[in-house]
Amino acid sequence: MARLRRLSPRPPLGWNSFDCYGCAASEDALLRNAEVMAERLKPAGYEYFVVDNGWFAEYAIAPGSRYPIVRHAEDVNLDRYGRYQPSRCYFPVGLGRLIDRVHGLGLKFGLHLMRGIPRKAVAQNLPILGTSYRASDIADVEDTCTWCPYNYGVNMDHPGAQAYYDGLIAMLAGWGVDFIKADDITGYPREIEAIAKAIEKSGRPMLLSLSPGGQTSPQYMTSYKKANMLRTTRDIWDNRADLDKAFEAWNAFGAFGGDGFWTDLDMIPFGHLQLWKPRNDGKSLEDTPAEEELNGKGHERMSGLTGTQKHTFMTIRALAASPLFMGGDLPTSDDLSFALLTNRDMLACNQNGIVGTRVYQREELEAWRTPHRSVDGEGWIGIFNRGASERQVRLTLEELGLQSSRQMTGFKFRSIWQDPPDYQVRDNVLTASIDGDGVLFIHYYNNDRS
Repeated sequence: MARLRRLSPRPPLGWNSFDCYGCAASEDALLRNAEVMAERLKPAGYEYFVVDNGWFAEYAIAPGSRYPIVRHAEDVNLDRYGRYQPSRCYFPVGLGRLIDRVHGLGLKFGLHLMRGIPRKAVAQNLPILGTSYRASDIADVEDTCTWCPYNYGVNMDHPGAQAYYDGLIAMLAGWGVDFIKADDITGYPREIEAIAKAIEKSGRPMLLSLSPGGQTSPQYMTSYKKANMLRTTRDIWDNRADLDKAFEAWNAFGAFGGDGFWTDLDMIPFGHLQLWKPRNDGKSLEDTPAEEELNGKGHERMSGLTGTQKHTFMTIRALAASPLFMGGDLPTSDDLSFALLTNRDMLACNQNGIVGTRVYQREELEAWRTPHRSVDGEGWIGIFNRGASERQVRLTLEELGLQSSRQMTGFKFRSIWQDPPDYQVRDNVLTASIDGDGVLFIHYYNNDRS
């Protein structure tokens, strides 16, 4: 699988439709987002434009709305071989026009794929392309997803199982797909390997991203590493508690990331979210109660993270070398979100491609350090205040993982988010005041650097 790994020498950057359009992204909404992505994110290196779940679903649309009245559709669109096809309600002329426009903008096109075979294909007992087998022969009807009802798992002991995945992936390759987000799969290593093998057989370069994070286990790491990205968290949304999820996953799985395989802390819930669930009670976005906003269960809103929390969010992902995929609706998101996503210093740390490690922890204070991949004595440090209140910080350079050597006469520091910086370094001691949920994100380098 070396060819797959060579497609992602650095953490991939992109946009995904789920945080703003859920399972109901229409062609016109996607085209608008592609245009803005090319204008505002592509110059900073973002390239993957990913359509999430539901692109095959035949929804009943509420009168006067463009959004469905149920979360999951009662019907899906399949071809004669039981493979998902673009829904007629959202893609009346198929995906070709969207894919061509995405490619014409210099971007790469990605598509969500549920593990397994559609239940509708099994009910109709459709044939498996290139074989004498049928859908009911390879389906494991006892293997179902608890949160998405469309598919059965595939019995990988059956000789038609690999042929099914080969035909499915070959179809996506023929459409011009560049990125596959395979979902409900991190607990199923044999199906991961089947998809990775099918990508290799297809002959088209396609990145493979594995989800969701709740099933992720180190025991399957050999299979995971046949892909490019691995979700290590459950869904991340715009609330303070999900910052803790990121720290926990970073600490648990960070050691596995790097060298073309990236541990993914999920999408970035910034900007305009949940457009597919508009409020109908006359309240404004700002009036939406917090309990309705969180965990993807609320209504349309602007991101509930504070500015301080957004800076912390992006610092985590920079130091952790996590893939960066914006989740908000790009035409209607705020300028601060774009400024954080395209910050050159943040991206330099992220694209350095080294997963940082925790070098200090005491009470609610943590420091994480990411060394430069090729320059001795250079790197990035994040000092995080994980408490809710402002904190005075005093840390020695040794506590930050920095020790001088014969080749180094000392270090210089540059603040990434604050200008002027709100810290001092004297006599090998750093002192700072860090807001609750805040971070001091600094670039350090050898004092001898020319």
